[in-house]
Amino acid sequence: MLDINLIRNNPNVVRADLKKRNEKEKLAWIDETIRLDKEWRGLRIKTDKLRHRRNEIALEIGKLKKEGKDTSEKIKEVAEIPKKIEEIEKEIQKKREEINYYLMRFPNILHETVPVGIDDHDNVEIKRIGSPPQFNFEPKSHLDILLDLDLIDQKRAAKITGHGFYYLKGDLVKLDRAIMSYAIDFLTERGYTLIEPPFMMKRKPYEGVTDLGDFENVMYKIENDDRYLIATSEHPMAAMFMNEVIHKDTLPIKLVGFSPCFRREVGTHGKYTKGLFRMHQFNKIEQFIFSPPDNSWEFHEELQKNSEELYKQLGLHFRVVNVCTGDIGAIAAKKYDIETWMIDGTFREVGSNSNCTDYQARRLNIRYRKEEGKPPAGYVHTLNNTALATSRAMLSIVEQFQREDGTITVPKVLRKYTGFEKIEKE
Repeated sequence: MLDINLIRNNPNVVRADLKKRNEKEKLAWIDETIRLDKEWRGLRIKTDKLRHRRNEIALEIGKLKKEGKDTSEKIKEVAEIPKKIEEIEKEIQKKREEINYYLMRFPNILHETVPVGIDDHDNVEIKRIGSPPQFNFEPKSHLDILLDLDLIDQKRAAKITGHGFYYLKGDLVKLDRAIMSYAIDFLTERGYTLIEPPFMMKRKPYEGVTDLGDFENVMYKIENDDRYLIATSEHPMAAMFMNEVIHKDTLPIKLVGFSPCFRREVGTHGKYTKGLFRMHQFNKIEQFIFSPPDNSWEFHEELQKNSEELYKQLGLHFRVVNVCTGDIGAIAAKKYDIETWMIDGTFREVGSNSNCTDYQARRLNIRYRKEEGKPPAGYVHTLNNTALATSRAMLSIVEQFQREDGTITVPKVLRKYTGFEKIEKE
């Protein structure tokens, strides 16, 4: 959520940002928000004046009584003031809700280094790590390999649940668990606290952590209940300190979340959906940091370094891109994506790293104070990073480490977790 003071005092900053994001339809919202804010402040002044007048009348009544004069008119006037205040406060609340409607829907202000572009084709490549594997045979897609090895059952999962769900079997399940254990150990050794969050959230905290459009496009709602299945552990971790004030000495708070993720993936028509790439249910290890505002950009780079090292140690070929204005989404001020090389020669996103600055914290009302007994100094910054989404990590491993005989080599860093060096048909 944007700070109303930014729109009051620097509306051109918001206008310029919306143009960079190609969200020109929201430009009219700025003038509407300014108009509503002026009306809201005018109503607040009215109630302050009425309260002041009520105090004045009380003094006047006391004076008249001492003088033995009639106080009936004054008593009548003072008796009407609470009703007037109540009516105006209803208007104040209505204006506040209208203002918040827009503030919750304006996107975050972008960092100056975010490239301007229309969609993911305009993301800017920063680096490539490793080289694509060289095969002396015709390589297969991960889904064909897993079906040949009888490690995945697509048809039976579709029969009982629908498209986008799978039964994972045997060594593929062990590989999934190995990836999770590897990422958890890697991050806890670096001082991140392991979190297994609730797998459901109420709507109010969810509105604080994500774009409101996600409720229709991403989340699964529990029928007849104010709860949603989480799309990522980032969300319950972000809401963990909702409506709290954190002492600055305890910052940064570094978390590594483990959870299954549930996504409807509505609106993905035309996007790559083959096999494990875009699933409705998958496991993920997520990095999350609550940071003081003055060094969140340093932590953004730390998170990126962590995720790159995880993929390097797996031995995968990947690249890093700086996500452009047309692809970044509403919550982040800047985002890097890691994209692994896939067997069709295309790099596709397997994880992202976002600095959300104070945007989420403002929506969730998470502030910090510098000294006990002092008022809050401001809002914390929140950062999130996909350490490893196991489905896409497995996809990359299967395709890049496949052998001519149809088996899969297990990356060295995972072997102490799997207990085997290759995956083959039982």
